[in-house]
Amino acid sequence: MHHPVQQGSASAIARGKGNQMRSEHATKRNRILIVDDDDSLRQTLAEQLAIHEDFVPVTASNGAEALAVLGNDRPDIILLDVGLPDIDGRELCRMIRRRGIQVPVIMLTAHDSDPDVILGLEAGANDYVPKPVRIGVLLARIRVQLRQFAVSEHAAFPLGPYTFLPSRRTLQCRTTGEEIALSETENEILKVLYRAGDAAVSPDTLYSKVWGHRTALNTHTLQTHIYRLRRKIESDPAAPTILVSETGGYRVLP
Repeated sequence: MHHPVQQGSASAIARGKGNQMRSEHATKRNRILIVDDDDSLRQTLAEQLAIHEDFVPVTASNGAEALAVLGNDRPDIILLDVGLPDIDGRELCRMIRRRGIQVPVIMLTAHDSDPDVILGLEAGANDYVPKPVRIGVLLARIRVQLRQFAVSEHAAFPLGPYTFLPSRRTLQCRTTGEEIALSETENEILKVLYRAGDAAVSPDTLYSKVWGHRTALNTHTLQTHIYRLRRKIESDPAAPTILVSETGGYRVLP
């Protein structure tokens, strides 16, 4: 059964906000895996989400395709249809969780009765969005889940050869498993830089977001912390490849 996306004011929202300056959370390019066998709905969702610069849609039409994607890539959030042609979406959600993938899962379903919602949540889903999908509501739900996950114990982000675990204030080497402990300030600096995505973060912005000051505390505070971070995470701190300096500030390379 075809379930159209209800556009309504969402298109106006997309047009009005598409070119606004990126916010702290909107600068990270979040990969969204859309799993739905309805070709029209899947394409429409991908197109609507791609309007927003903070989303990179990836699509799959069934459970097998979704598992293939997850074998090679790790999305930041998953939109998962309950009624897939080869597997029940809730069973697929269980399989995803058994693989240790803890990113948020939002179920898409035409059946949103209490028993259906309970079954989905028990399978490991984080939220339910009924069809026909209202894109404005879906966007709000996606952003809520991403914000909650970012501060959860399961949040993990790629950073060079490391996995960044902000809730544990730790960087874990993906090849050796070795962990690097971060100070609270170092952890906050990396969070701000990671959220900025491809954009360089100015010293003034870092002073504001990390220390809560509108102007620099002194000329060496930030530089000292950057120096210490590089000594911890760079193979050659004098020629950094992870925490780099750019015109306008600093950036981290995932």
